Amino acid sequence: MNGKAIDKRARKNSWFLGSSSFLNDVGGEMIVPILPFYIIALGGGGLALGLISGLREGLSSIFKILGGWFSDKTGERKTFVSLGYFFSFIAKFFIGLATSWQHLLAFVSLERFGKFRDAPRDAIISETKKHKGEDLGIVQMMDVIGGIMGTILVLILFWKLGLGFKTIIFIAAAISFLSIFPVFFVKSPRRKPIKKSLFEGVHLLDSRLKYFVFVASIFAVANFGLSIFLILIASRITGGVFYPLLLYILFNIIFAVFVVPSGKISDKIGRKKLLLLGYSLFFFVAIGFVLFDSLLALFILFALYGLVYAITNPVQRALVADLSGRMKGTALGFFHTSIGLAAIPGGLIAGILWNQDPKVMFAYISAVVFLALFLLGFVKEKKL
Repeated sequence: MNGKAIDKRARKNSWFLGSSSFLNDVGGEMIVPILPFYIIALGGGGLALGLISGLREGLSSIFKILGGWFSDKTGERKTFVSLGYFFSFIAKFFIGLATSWQHLLAFVSLERFGKFRDAPRDAIISETKKHKGEDLGIVQMMDVIGGIMGTILVLILFWKLGLGFKTIIFIAAAISFLSIFPVFFVKSPRRKPIKKSLFEGVHLLDSRLKYFVFVASIFAVANFGLSIFLILIASRITGGVFYPLLLYILFNIIFAVFVVPSGKISDKIGRKKLLLLGYSLFFFVAIGFVLFDSLLALFILFALYGLVYAITNPVQRALVADLSGRMKGTALGFFHTSIGLAAIPGGLIAGILWNQDPKVMFAYISAVVFLALFLLGFVKEKKL
C-alpha cells in the first residue's frame, strides 16, 4: 500500500477510534468531576484523594506496556483496543457499587486497567508518516469533547435533577458500553509479528526515546491527574459544586479547541518547541495557584491548564511514535507505563502536602515541573 493510501486509512481510523474515545469519555468524565466528593462521602481524606489520583493514572499503567508489546508480538492491535474499552465499562459499573473509599480505590484502579488499549490504539493511528501529531490530536479532541459532554450531563443530572452519585455512575457505565462499537469499523491489517521478549523490545528502543520517556515521567510526577485537586481548590474558593464543574468544563473546552492545532503545528515545526511551551505554561499555572485565589484567577488558570493538556498530550505521543521504529506498540506502551507509574508517587506526595496546605502542594509541583523543563532542553528529536 502506498503512502497516500496509508495516510487516508490512518485518518479514517483516527475518527473511528476518536468516536470510541468520545463515548468512553462521556461516561468517564461523568465520574471524574464528582469523584472527589464521592471519595469524601465514602470517608476518604487527603491521603485517599492523593492515592486515588495517583493510582487512577498509575497502578494499572503497568499493563499498558503489555498491551503495546502483545500488539507487536502478535501483529494484532484492534482486538486489544476492543477488549480495553469493554473492561473499562465493566470497571465503571463496579465503581458504582463501592461502599468505602478502599473499595473505590480498587475499582478506580481496575477501571484504568482498560487503558492497556492506549498503546495499540496510538500505534494504529501512528501508521501515517506525515500527520502523526494531527491524527493523534483528533482522537484527543474527540476524547475531550466527550469529557465536556460528560461534565454537562453531570451538571444536569446532579444539580438540576438531584440524582445521587451512584445513579450517575451507573448511567456513565451504560454510556461507556457504547464505545466498543466504533472499533468494529477500524481497518488495521495484521502485521508481521515481532518475535522479541518484552525486555528485549524495551532494550532495543532508541536511546533518544528512552531519555525523553525519562523526562516525561518526571513531568508526570507533577502532572499526575491533578484535576481532582483543582476541582477541590475551586470548591474551597467558590463554595459548592457549580463553579468547580463549570471551571472543569472550561478546562475541557480549551483542551478540545487547541489539541488538534497543537498536533498539527508540531508536525510542521517539530515536537520539542511545543513541549517546551507546554511545560513552561504548566510551571506558571502551578505558581498561579500558589499566588492567587480569586474567581477570575481560577478561570484563567483552568484555561491555561487546558492549554497545557492540549499541547503535551498529542505532542508527547507523537514524539514517541517518531522515535519508535517498527516497535510502535512497545514504545508507546513503555511511554504510557512509565508516566503512569511516575504518577503514583506524584499523587501520594501531593496528597500528603495537600493535608498541610494546598499552596505547599502547588509549590512542590512547580519545582518538579521546572526540573522537567530543564531536562527537556537536552531531548533530541527526529527530524520531520
